[in-house]
Amino acid sequence: MKRVPTVKSAMTPFPYSVGINAPIAEAQEFMREHKIRHLPVTEDGTLIGVVSDRDIKLLLGPDFGNPAPGELVVGDAMVEEAYVVDFSASVQSVASHMAEHRLGSALVTKNGKLAGVFTSTDACRVLAEYLEAQFGSNDSDAAA
Repeated sequence: MKRVPTVKSAMTPFPYSVGINAPIAEAQEFMREHKIRHLPVTEDGTLIGVVSDRDIKLLLGPDFGNPAPGELVVGDAMVEEAYVVDFSASVQSVASHMAEHRLGSALVTKNGKLAGVFTSTDACRVLAEYLEAQFGSNDSDAAA
């Protein structure tokens, strides 16, 4: 019987991170430049949370400028109680927890140090690979 893959095999390894005191505008630009939506937050090299593009948008409000992004730092928008898992955790358990709690990402650690980020996009990729292995490719241009 095949084993359920671990998040180590499906995560984005060596993720970028941002300092807690970095300006929000800097974090936004970094996320746009690297086409990412979740950014681990560190303080003095220690993982302390995560900030998402959505967290930043909620902080800035509907007009994306009140308060001004230049006045805010990452710590104002970050989530401190981020979902953190060990890199040996199964994709099944992590994806199940993420779905149940409506989370977009899990921070992956190895020996307590940040090793990767597992996102809902990674989970969809694993599911697509599994379905293709089980049922073959069903690439059809036919409209539904």
